Amino acid sequence: MSTEMTPRRVAIIEDEGMVAALLEDMLADLGYEVVAVVGRMDRAAQLISETSADIVLLDVNLNGEQTYSLAGALASRGIPFIFSTGYGSAGLKEEWRGTPALEKPFQARDLERVMRQALSKVA
Repeated sequence: MSTEMTPRRVAIIEDEGMVAALLEDMLADLGYEVVAVVGRMDRAAQLISETSADIVLLDVNLNGEQTYSLAGALASRGIPFIFSTGYGSAGLKEEWRGTPALEKPFQARDLERVMRQALSKVA
């Protein structure tokens, strides 16, 4: 991560423990602070209503439930977010296709690119 970007606080909404742990490690390596990790819809909704995170990584499918309602809540609060999905942006509902998306499986450079993309829209 370049020095001109200030470290940002990140929340992760992801139901797969291994993916969440990988994201945590990669984000730390890139200079971000992970402030929360949740894997259930009820906890995710609570997190979104209370979070002070600067950006959220949002799994599109959380334990079999689509998370577009969570995306809407983030958008209404003005909190940037990145969809995390195995289908890429083409797998998103049409109304969300302009939202940055991290396609699984991913590498650190993919995460860094999409984080910069999402944060550049608010900088």
